[in-house]
Amino acid sequence: MVANYVRIVRRSAAVAAIAAAVMVALAAGLAGSKGLAGAAIGVGIVAAFFAISVIVVGRAARVSPQAMMVAALTTYLVKIVILLILVGQFQNSAAFNPRMFGMTAIVCVLVYSAAQVVWSMRLKTLYVDPPGSSSPSAGER
Repeated sequence: MVANYVRIVRRSAAVAAIAAAVMVALAAGLAGSKGLAGAAIGVGIVAAFFAISVIVVGRAARVSPQAMMVAALTTYLVKIVILLILVGQFQNSAAFNPRMFGMTAIVCVLVYSAAQVVWSMRLKTLYVDPPGSSSPSAGER
């Protein structure tokens, strides 16, 4: 299970990195150095947020599926609050282009999420433990 999750995360991150590079180049071309700075900050925040999720959910997955879900929901809520605070602080910034920051962040989140869905659907995983497998049966858990 964890090995499959790692494979999905790596592939999704690779796809998102391509989208991030395209958005940074596009932002630099459209809005100059301030657009480049805004896009780079957007990529950095999105990458940090997804890295936090991967670490927290990965550690909680070792405990139980219930702990994993609680960890995922908690980190999601905390990240949304932090993002709202950051967007509120950055909206009138003159140091970088806030529009390119927002556009880059949205594109990176959507691409990463879509890639996770696609890679999860393509991954062949067993829904039922085959007879004779080493994992415990439902009665032994």
